Amino acid sequence: MLFTKALILGIGLIGSSLARNLKEKNIVQTLAVYDKNKENLDKSKKLALADIYTDNIKEGVEDADIIIFATPVCSFGELAKEVAKYVKAGTIISDVGSVKQYSLQEIEKYLNKEKKVIVVGGHPVAGTEKSGPENGFSSLFKGRWCILTPDENSTPEAIAKLTEMWEECGMKVDTMDMAHHDKVMAAVSHLPQLIAYSIVGTVADLEGYEHKEIIKYSAGGFRDFTRIAGSDPTMWRDIFLTNKQTVLELIQRFIEDLIALERNIRWDEGDKMFDLFKRTQKIRKDVIEAKQDQPEHEKRIMEEMQK
Repeated sequence: MLFTKALILGIGLIGSSLARNLKEKNIVQTLAVYDKNKENLDKSKKLALADIYTDNIKEGVEDADIIIFATPVCSFGELAKEVAKYVKAGTIISDVGSVKQYSLQEIEKYLNKEKKVIVVGGHPVAGTEKSGPENGFSSLFKGRWCILTPDENSTPEAIAKLTEMWEECGMKVDTMDMAHHDKVMAAVSHLPQLIAYSIVGTVADLEGYEHKEIIKYSAGGFRDFTRIAGSDPTMWRDIFLTNKQTVLELIQRFIEDLIALERNIRWDEGDKMFDLFKRTQKIRKDVIEAKQDQPEHEKRIMEEMQK
């Protein structure tokens, strides 16, 4: 076993999927889960996801040798302040947040090196549009990437343990600088999510469109956007607020590209549109060849939604 006692703070989709892996694969001897939401704790208990279920930080933190922050990132600072009161020296602190600079800054504000803990940022790049402990599953991470973002205070031993933990969950592990991580995620995750929210909102607000027609005649493209836009609003609100500058820069770039495409359409510049579409078609091909298209569990979810 890698750990004697692990604590997961927040038992939503990612936290519960991690809990399933930690228990099923005997990665930890004792697993504690903390959540302020009593309903989530009750669901977790019925699902037998852990050994300890608590809304008391002290009970969860005491004697833990690894603590994973799995709540929305805007709550990290408040949680870290409470964790600092009870954490023991040598504990590994990590997270699953999609924004690294802000989240680790908030954690280290209270759990700095004076506490003698070891902070290593982590981001399992996996998920679905569903949320809550009942929607987690152990195969969520299979074949996906987990990005670790260690800093100058991270130890090789802690990095190795986290790498082994995520590999046991079925993930491929890479390391990256925090700032670079946030730029990459803004491009491949945050901006597409924002566009999905915007497109679904725009179509829903079109004058003269009946809501029932939008639902009835939704083709693959719009249906895919609604799936993305169906994600947890609290989590995504926090991501956009905490990776603000990078996302704003990409929004401006996207607007400029959209205006250029508008000009192509207005002036019948078919060759320019064809060149753009051909280039993006190749990117799609590269994504598929890299096996980053759509995991089997996502295909099953889509099939269920289409029934």
